[in-house]
Amino acid sequence: MSSPSRFIAPGATLGVMGGGQLGRMFVHAAQQMGYFTAVLDPDPASPAGLVAHYHVQSEYLDEQGLAQLMQRSAAITTEFENVPAAALVTLGAHRPVSPSADAVAVCQDRAREKLHFTRCGVPCAAFAVIEDGQQLAAVSTSLLPGILKTSRLGYDGKGQARVADRAELAAAWATMKGVPCVLEQRLNLAAEISVIVARGADGSMVHLPVQRNLHRDGILAVTTVPADLDQSLEAQAIANAERIAESLAYVGVLCVEFFVLADGSLVANEMAPRPHNSGHYSIDACDVSQFELQVRALTGAPLPAPRLHSPAIMLNLLGDLWYDVSGAVVEPDWAAVLGLTGAHLHLYGKAQPRRGRKMGHLTVTGATAEGVRRVALEAAGMLGIEAF
Repeated sequence: MSSPSRFIAPGATLGVMGGGQLGRMFVHAAQQMGYFTAVLDPDPASPAGLVAHYHVQSEYLDEQGLAQLMQRSAAITTEFENVPAAALVTLGAHRPVSPSADAVAVCQDRAREKLHFTRCGVPCAAFAVIEDGQQLAAVSTSLLPGILKTSRLGYDGKGQARVADRAELAAAWATMKGVPCVLEQRLNLAAEISVIVARGADGSMVHLPVQRNLHRDGILAVTTVPADLDQSLEAQAIANAERIAESLAYVGVLCVEFFVLADGSLVANEMAPRPHNSGHYSIDACDVSQFELQVRALTGAPLPAPRLHSPAIMLNLLGDLWYDVSGAVVEPDWAAVLGLTGAHLHLYGKAQPRRGRKMGHLTVTGATAEGVRRVALEAAGMLGIEAF
């Protein structure tokens, strides 16, 4: 029962594994369309749990919690890729689950992910899998300098280390306690982009516009749409993302991140089996958001091609913005930001700001890309975000 065999009409309850901001925005989209919602998350104050109709407060592999979610829900999705695939297998035996446990399992493991890109004929950075000392010793010097990444549980720059030579590689692997890793060759980047596709159980597929992304310290800082890239390059990125989704028999929303290299070529970086930070602008700048697409794919509803009705820039709002120079927590001047034309503020309901924690995002829309950039830079100045 990995995907719905028929349309699940509004009035049914949709379940989501995970209670973070992605789950919260899924819940909002589902409720707007007339669905009830149930969230499973162990945190009593999880952002999604606070706004859902039902909050099943349990660990992700707790049998009673999973049973409660199944009893409540007509279909179930996930809001982050580190939900144990075993839990999705359990749920999928009784309810439609999308994406499937098999697809999520590929995205959970960087080694499997890279091998899958290769099987699909989608170029990615040269890499080596390191699971033991023998593989560490056998690494080709052509991969150095490189980036060592844990195969599992890495996100937002966590579980990564830049290494220049074999000595640094060995030290970094030891620091990571010798867990399975992937070493990627460091590339000369011209830009970072992402493509978000939605695929239905019937094989229909649509995509959001290509997004240009700026990362700082491994965390997405700014997304700009349109991406202002060569049209043939954008078409190649979309085709590659769709090929990956098709090869996984994927149902749901999938984000594939790409690097544009200095020579103009395109390589896949990684993928996320869920809506993505770089697609948040779609709530305000498209006629169908990535979260509505997630609801539609889950329920077997038609997937209309999203249309970008306004150029947009999204600024990620991290907890750092709440700290003044003395280290005291001070609320940002939201009144000033909301006074800007085209500014759309989204806060995620997290009570405590922490440095590096995603607290919300600000999307700026407008009639022209130039005007949007001007207002977005003004907002960044007000909030203390580095100019871009």
